[in-house]
Amino acid sequence: MSIVREWGSTPADRALDFACDRFLDRPDDVLFRAVAVDAAPATVFRWLCQMRVAPYSYDWIDNWGRESPRTLTPGLDDLAVGQRVLIFDLVAFEAPHHLTLRLRDGGVFGDVAITYRVVPQANGTSRLVAKLLVRYPPGVVGWLSSWWLPAGDLVMMRKQLLNLKSLAEGG
Repeated sequence: MSIVREWGSTPADRALDFACDRFLDRPDDVLFRAVAVDAAPATVFRWLCQMRVAPYSYDWIDNWGRESPRTLTPGLDDLAVGQRVLIFDLVAFEAPHHLTLRLRDGGVFGDVAITYRVVPQANGTSRLVAKLLVRYPPGVVGWLSSWWLPAGDLVMMRKQLLNLKSLAEGG
């Protein structure tokens, strides 16, 4: 297992069905990130909807220094395919199970699709599992991206998932 490509995920997590697989075929890279959340799936999903207005990672990098909201914003769970979610478009969703996003204009990131999946656990808690598919741009830019994107994404998404976990748990 590579921590950079599979942080926090289990073999069972990686074997799940992910909607992003229907939006990007033949990816160059597949990245998984996962965290256990002591909250019901509906609560975790509701916090995922908050990404329509903030990244919940390192705000000083991803949010121009503005703090991501620490309380739920009414109406953000009114989802529709095509809505903007930061630099992504919402391409599929099923409450309270998943949000699937596609990068608007990949540039140096290439073509990217991601599913955030909320997996109910027997004890009423959840696992939040993200699967990221990447098709790198051609040439030197793609080669460079293939070196730094997996590690850079791990740093940013780890922070994002841990923040969403804390907020869903009432922290």
